Amino acid sequence: MKDFVDGTAFNNEQGNRARKLFAAVVLAALDDAIADDKKYGNGPEQIARWARSRDGREVLSCAGIDPNERVVNGLMEFVGKGVRTSVALSREESERRNAAQQAEAA
Repeated sequence: MKDFVDGTAFNNEQGNRARKLFAAVVLAALDDAIADDKKYGNGPEQIARWARSRDGREVLSCAGIDPNERVVNGLMEFVGKGVRTSVALSREESERRNAAQQAEAA
């Protein structure tokens, strides 16, 4: 029984690692689309084309993201804002967005 539990825990951990790896691929695709948007002006279209492709849908699924049209629209909106993923995920950016939302509400 103990071997079964250890094996299950190991498999679960491997699955979590794989999900994180695919999430990193999604973040890299977003950064590439943002770079394309700044250079050529077609970033949202590029990320939408990728997310709707067979490979894109598979990567999104493996990252634990349901590859539906709502997700594609969200990715396009994110790329349209032009904020790199490393900046968007930082604590300073999160605090700045919260302060801006509170200022708008007041």
